[in-house]
Amino acid sequence: MTLDPPMALLAELTHRCPLQCPYCSNPIDLERANKEMTTEDWLRAIREAAALGCMQVHFSGGEPTVRPDLERLVAGATEAGLYTNLITSGVLLDATRLAALVEAGLEHVQLSFQDSTTEIGDRVGGYAGGHEKKIATAALVRAANLPLTANFVVHRQNFHHLSDMIDMALALGAQRVEIANVQYYGWALRNRAALMPTRAQLTQMTQDIAEARERLKGVITIDFVVPDYYARRPKSCMGGWGRRFLNISPSGNVLPCHAAESITTLSFDNVRQRSLADIWRNSEAFEAFRGTDWMAEPCRSCDRREIDWGGCRCQAFAITGDAKQTDPACDLSPYHDSLVSAAVGEAAAEPAAFVYRRYRNAKPVQREF
Repeated sequence: MTLDPPMALLAELTHRCPLQCPYCSNPIDLERANKEMTTEDWLRAIREAAALGCMQVHFSGGEPTVRPDLERLVAGATEAGLYTNLITSGVLLDATRLAALVEAGLEHVQLSFQDSTTEIGDRVGGYAGGHEKKIATAALVRAANLPLTANFVVHRQNFHHLSDMIDMALALGAQRVEIANVQYYGWALRNRAALMPTRAQLTQMTQDIAEARERLKGVITIDFVVPDYYARRPKSCMGGWGRRFLNISPSGNVLPCHAAESITTLSFDNVRQRSLADIWRNSEAFEAFRGTDWMAEPCRSCDRREIDWGGCRCQAFAITGDAKQTDPACDLSPYHDSLVSAAVGEAAAEPAAFVYRRYRNAKPVQREF
């Protein structure tokens, strides 16, 4: 297959974060601060990403603003000609820090919210006062004339506030709002029984999104990420494994997606030992599921094989123990019925207590499928 350059780099600067969200996409085995790449490591990786053809860098974590060198990294990305986006909880930002980031070249902020209310927002994030601090940070972002995306993660415990979330994003001056159902990897997989919506709830969410898009057409962009477990066909995860996207972990491991380290049968090259271009083009991990040659049936003969690229490898591994299996979100997978049954059963039961994203809770996930 013809290999194009990656479009974007997700720079996960750290796994440290003041929030403790039980659906965090970080791996269960969180990186410690002493394993993080240095400023110079990151600046070199950013330059290599630009030379490789990346157009955007998304600074993420954990919480990227815990890094005191964030301004230097933003400036380095700007000098390399990359569009810069900050993905943040917002609770550590103040006007002075934001002004310094803007001076360094920051071009966009994506601000996460756990709900439209203080009660649920602070409970889900495990951070008292977090919701009000986020609202204040949104005001600072707009006062700095930066474009703002408001990101809301939805699940069974807050789906009923979906319309309020969209209205809140509009009131905050966001140009875009992302309503993202929980994706069940890492911490979210551990907390699936607390988060899984019912099919009826998903249907209601879909209707609410359609109505809001019609009502607010031309006013705000509304993106909606649906949960896999009730799907008939899998999503095109990351536009295909190793085809569009690069992720660098806090310690420098280069990944095809942010959840890839959950596939424990793969080993990933580190940008401190190997050039980013070489990893992108030749890494065994990137080549493992790139294109279609790796596919078995029913994917190999499916007319959607170059549309969804076999679906999500991380989900296939999490549920079947084999990353080469058909994504169980596809109803052609022999695991599909048991996946849906697990979703229906957990959604019908009383929600389990949250296991918060904390270093001391970083134990292997044990789930029944």
